Order: sequence, then structure tokens, then C-alpha cells
Amino acid sequence: MKFWQFLRFAPPQLLPQLAKVAEDAGFHGVMLVDHMFVPEQFDTTGTQYSTSDDGKPFWSETDPWPDPWAAIGAMASVTSRLHFSTCIYILPLRNPFDVAKSAATLSVMSNNRIALGCGAGWMKEEYAAMGVDFDTRGRRYTEMLEVMQLLWRKEMVEYHGEIFDFPRLQMAPIPEADIPIYLGGNARVAKRRAARYANGWITHVFRRSEIAGMIAEMREMLSAEGREGEPFEIIVPAGSNMDAYKQFANDGVTGIVNLPTMDEVGPRATLDDMTRYMETYANTYIGKV
Repeated sequence: MKFWQFLRFAPPQLLPQLAKVAEDAGFHGVMLVDHMFVPEQFDTTGTQYSTSDDGKPFWSETDPWPDPWAAIGAMASVTSRLHFSTCIYILPLRNPFDVAKSAATLSVMSNNRIALGCGAGWMKEEYAAMGVDFDTRGRRYTEMLEVMQLLWRKEMVEYHGEIFDFPRLQMAPIPEADIPIYLGGNARVAKRRAARYANGWITHVFRRSEIAGMIAEMREMLSAEGREGEPFEIIVPAGSNMDAYKQFANDGVTGIVNLPTMDEVGPRATLDDMTRYMETYANTYIGKV
């Protein structure tokens, strides 16, 4: 079982120190979240933030959202073993060349310790402000995955799709090892996309009563794509529950994302507070599941 420490909302200036704490404590890696901004007004119809009662997220406009690639670069420079992933990077908001270049460069500079955890996003305001069509984000998402996986080849490539179209070209640098792609989302279309394009799947559901069925569905989709038996990460968020961890391991979960509260790891916590929390968690759970 791989243990990931979620560092959402941790003060950006403390991320390198927290990365060293996570590495020393025995975590496999750390994950960062992604949003471009917080709008003053949210559209809470249809695609609202799904884990709140009023459709609005729990964070405020002052909570930090550092650029994940810049933050990962800083953390990778002070560690040697720790892995890094986004969770969840809103891929269709971006250009595939920019993302492919950033991820590839960081992977080379970190000795292949970078993964890309991404999703389609739900916040219409981000798409509107950045001039990207919200309603076609699914098709854009799929094409971006195809484009980036082409760009990471050590050869001339071309692509002719509905949204992206380019003649033969080659990008460098390219990592020696593949950059793992972990796709998020619990909708059936999201799981199908993960089964076709990804190296793993991240769910935001951590109820023990649901995980086994969702993993079984994912395994069926992998089989339908001819990928039965291939290595595939199943990554779930969790709190501090040893019984849940043991059941997840029996169900086929390969990775746990430790989800601290904002008081435990966040803008209101001190470096000492966050260090104690991470070390206590590691001593209690890592190596015992």
C-alpha cells in the first residue's frame, strides 16, 4: 500500500519543509490540489461542488492555491525519494503542450518522481474566465490525454482531432520512465476514461460500503479495454481508520491519500503542528496496514 499525504491549503512557503517531513516519515508521496481562483459568486446549479449541502465549497478566497508545478519543483529539489502528484489538476482548462512540457521537465529533473492526477473540473466560472468552453470539456479532456501521451514519445508525432490538430513534431526533454496518469471522478464516463487512458484511478468516495463495488466496476472496464492484469493504481482518500485501511487493501486499493483537516495541515496550522500530525499519522499507520 502506498501512502500519500495531502497538502492542500498548506502555506506555500512551508511546502519544501513539509515535503522533507513526509519523506522522512515514510510517505510514498504528497499530493497537491488545483484551482486557478475563487470566484465571488458560484453557479450552484447542475455541476456544483458535490460534497456540500449548498453546492458551495468549504474554502475561502484567502486559502492558498499555489501553482502545483512550481510547488512540486521546489519540493522535489529538497527530497530524493518522495513522489509528487496533482489531485486533481483540471486538465481541460489548459493547453496540452504546456502541461506535457511542465510534467516532462519536472519528471526529468526529479528522476521520474512525478505523476499527473487530473480531472475535468466542475467550476463553470474557471472555464468562463479562461475562455474555455465548459460544455465540451469532456471531448477536450480526452484529446488532451491522447496528445500528451504522444508528446511524451521519443519520436516525431502528429495529431488530427476535433479540437487539437498539429503536424509532425517532437518535444524534449522526455523522461526515461512513463509519467503515471491518475484520473479522478466517480461517474461512469470518468471511470471508462481512466480504464482506457490512465495508469490509475482516484476516487473521492471513501465509504467502505461503496469502494468494493466501484473497484469491481473499474476492473470490468479495464477488462473491456483489454487491460486485465495490467498494473493499475486504485487510490482512495481516507481519514484515520485502521479497519477501513485493511478492508481497502483486501478490496484491491493500492494507495491511500491521508486527508487531514485544515486545522491539522492547512493555513491555520503551524509548521510544528503539521510536522507532529504527519509524523504521528505515519508512525500509527504506515507499515502497519
